[in-house]
Amino acid sequence: MARKKSDTGAARRGRPAAYDAETALRQATDTFWRAGYSGTSLDKIAAATGMSPPSLYAAFGNKHALYLEALARYWEMSLAATREALAGDHPLDEALMLAYEAALSIYFSGKGTARGCFVVGTAVTEVAEDAAIRGSVAAGLRAIDADFEARFRLAQERGELKATADPAALALLAAATMQTIAIRARAGARRADLRELARKAVGVICGK
Repeated sequence: MARKKSDTGAARRGRPAAYDAETALRQATDTFWRAGYSGTSLDKIAAATGMSPPSLYAAFGNKHALYLEALARYWEMSLAATREALAGDHPLDEALMLAYEAALSIYFSGKGTARGCFVVGTAVTEVAEDAAIRGSVAAGLRAIDADFEARFRLAQERGELKATADPAALALLAAATMQTIAIRARAGARRADLRELARKAVGVICGK
């Protein structure tokens, strides 16, 4: 993918002749996050990035290709945040809360109303008809489940969980908690209430 692109027409209208592809992708992601995939036109993306539609096509391909790149980048960011939270030497309950706090930081990262999870807010509505988006969502969910399951298996080895505990089942519960927090954030729930929801879920998952 081209990282910089000259746009003679844009330059004539007073905009810079070169753009930063990373900044443009971030601005496009924000636009998708607000309005969803179907509700975001190429003209809206052009307005948000300051790029003309031909420049967007040259840099990223069509709207679908641009969205898939935005979705992939979001997965990278969110999975990295979860893995960092779970990777430390904290007790299991603290590690889980750190993962949920990391998620909340993402869900409440927009200006004004909480925007929730990019995947839940923009991709889930497209999966029935779009195989590429469906594949990305499915792969991301499998990765979340695997990350939680690995942490639960480690906790079991350390004696933080009973030997009879089912790490795979607990992972599904932990991931489902993260997803319901995302939905409720988008629906307007207060961050403090979502943090309390996470604490209660952690108590159930850890058997406290």
